Amino acid sequence: STMEETDREAVATAVQRVAGMLQRPDQLDKVEQYRRREARKKASVEARLKVQSSINLSVCVITRRCLIFHFCFLLLHFHPGSFKHSYFLLLSCIYYFYFYYVVLLGVVFFPFFAFLSVPEIVRETQDLIERGELLQAHRKLMDLECSRDNLMYEQYRMDSKNTHDMNLIHTYFGDMQKLSEELAKQLWMVVQRSLVTVRRDPTLLVSVVRIIEREEKIDRRMLDRKKQTGFIPPGRPKKWKEKMFNILERTVSTRIEGTQADTRESDKMWLVRHLEIIRKYVLDDLLVAKTLLDQCFPPHYDIFNKLLNMYHQALSTRMQELAAEDLEANEIVSLLTWVLNTYKSAEMMGNPELSPEVDVNSLDPLISQNVVEQLLSKYMSTLTSNIIGWLRKALETDKKDWIKETEPEADQDGYYQTTLPAIVFQMFEQNLQVAAQINEELKTKVLLLCLQQMNSFLTRYKDEAQFYKEEHLKNRQYPQCYVQYMIAVINNCQTFKESIISLKRKYLKTDMEDTLSISHTSMDATLDIIAKEGCSSLLDEVFMDLEPHLNELMTKKWLMGSNAVGTICVTVEDYFNDFARIKKPYKKTMTIEAHRRVVVEYIRAIMLKRISFKNAEERKEGAEIMIKEAEQFRFLFKKLAAGSGEDTEGLCDIIEAIAEVIKLTDPSLLYLEVSTLVSKYPDIRDDHIAALLTVRGDASRDMKQTIIETLDQGPSQPNPNYVPIFKEITVPTLTVPKLLK
Repeated sequence: STMEETDREAVATAVQRVAGMLQRPDQLDKVEQYRRREARKKASVEARLKVQSSINLSVCVITRRCLIFHFCFLLLHFHPGSFKHSYFLLLSCIYYFYFYYVVLLGVVFFPFFAFLSVPEIVRETQDLIERGELLQAHRKLMDLECSRDNLMYEQYRMDSKNTHDMNLIHTYFGDMQKLSEELAKQLWMVVQRSLVTVRRDPTLLVSVVRIIEREEKIDRRMLDRKKQTGFIPPGRPKKWKEKMFNILERTVSTRIEGTQADTRESDKMWLVRHLEIIRKYVLDDLLVAKTLLDQCFPPHYDIFNKLLNMYHQALSTRMQELAAEDLEANEIVSLLTWVLNTYKSAEMMGNPELSPEVDVNSLDPLISQNVVEQLLSKYMSTLTSNIIGWLRKALETDKKDWIKETEPEADQDGYYQTTLPAIVFQMFEQNLQVAAQINEELKTKVLLLCLQQMNSFLTRYKDEAQFYKEEHLKNRQYPQCYVQYMIAVINNCQTFKESIISLKRKYLKTDMEDTLSISHTSMDATLDIIAKEGCSSLLDEVFMDLEPHLNELMTKKWLMGSNAVGTICVTVEDYFNDFARIKKPYKKTMTIEAHRRVVVEYIRAIMLKRISFKNAEERKEGAEIMIKEAEQFRFLFKKLAAGSGEDTEGLCDIIEAIAEVIKLTDPSLLYLEVSTLVSKYPDIRDDHIAALLTVRGDASRDMKQTIIETLDQGPSQPNPNYVPIFKEITVPTLTVPKLLK
């Protein structure tokens, strides 16, 4: 039977082990002593067996081992030469006795031979964990683990393939594994809150670090033993130090991610707030880590630098996540400003209190250059669309003002203006200031973009001003303040010019001037066209009102005594009261142009041949009226041009020179008078001379022909400042109805 085989095996083993147990002759005297001790153990085991009826065959093994001990000593008594073999047999029996005593009878041997049951120790350890007495709890846990691990090691040495006994030990100490996990859970809770704990209870954190250090030592010891024997207890190595750093890493990541309290839907400034909270948290945490946390860890943990790397990595991950979102232009700028500037500034990693441990120059970029360029490209694309939209909206808003029934606002000097230039350049300024936060290159790109879009915008502005004029001409009563708003449009041109210069001076490097010179010239030209067309449209207003009075000039009514020129002067002066609100460069141009057009219209009235003087008296009377009216014009425009320094004498001189031709009483001197006129104003054409002679009323067809042909051969001596005026004046030809008359 199996039992008989076991007995035979035990006897054979006992003979061999007792034979080798004692190697020195003097130990033979103690054989009887050994025999009595083993007999007592046998009796003790048998008594225990009676109490614990649940113990099975394994207890029998213990009993048999004890019988083997007894047998060994008997063997030694009768065969002293088997000392060495009996010695090893005895050691084996002692081990098995210890193993089964602990496992099957629930007893653990502690120092000083204190005997406690495993469940009781587990309960005590659990209580210590719950009370937060972690060091004491860990000490008891280590004792439990030490007992288990030694038993397992001895079992492994005796019979490495005996999984049954190994499992028996493992099962018996099963609650101990839960204890280890529970203690670890408490440790990780402290580690997660280490930056808070270190301020409130640094001792607790130090205890946790001590426990981790103990476990690291045990890990190393167990790994060394594994190299030598191949045995390692279950659950080893625990790697609690590595787990601690993993916990810290996850805690840092969670802290960074958890700072986003808002979304774009709930708060347009969500990203700015998110980044500011991150900045504050990271700086505070690192300052605590440097000043307090560093003292709670052994130097070889290098805890501050480890944490610094964790924060840097967590920030890098978070910034890349944000960069991958569908960010708006202002959000891209906020992100890039934070990543490229704020992060390494004195407000964060460059804080003097973090020095010298933190060297901003050695920190890797939070996001790659490739991602930065992608964001910048997206920003420029989005900004381009935004600027186009903003400019369009600004112009639409401005156009609504043009049809108001109230006058536009005036600046501090009283010049009419609208808010358009201020809105446009405020928007440009904001975007340039934002771009400047990132870097110089982006600032320059944004400036170029602004000016490029400004160029396109001014073309639309010109078209809208033209459309405004055309709509007004359909009904001159509407808009009510057309003149005032057209003045504002003209003034805006000057404001735009000044703002462009100011913007370039503020944001453009000198070496970039050439890049923008063509663009600037183009904008200036467009603005001049808008202003010129605006001035022209205002003068059109004036001359539309003057038309009935201009039609009276050089007529019978005029000759008999008309106040047409007086009315013309009053009307022009009245308009120029409004035109005083035009800024200087354009106002000066306006005055010159008004003067010129009045003279042109007056000469045109002469060339229309609405009157032909009948005699010398009428010619004299008409000429004197012309001279008098030329003087009225001269006085008016001198008054209007006051302070401009512009010489306006020359234009009215033309009227007087024509009056002299008409006034001449001696026909023989007519050629000389006409030739003098032509030499001064060489753009006078033959039809002008023919019309002038027709108005005189005393020149025959042949005389006209002779004078004209002779003049063609004469020299001209024009005033070098003379601007051709006759080329604008068309002389009407005879029509069929006129011939019939």
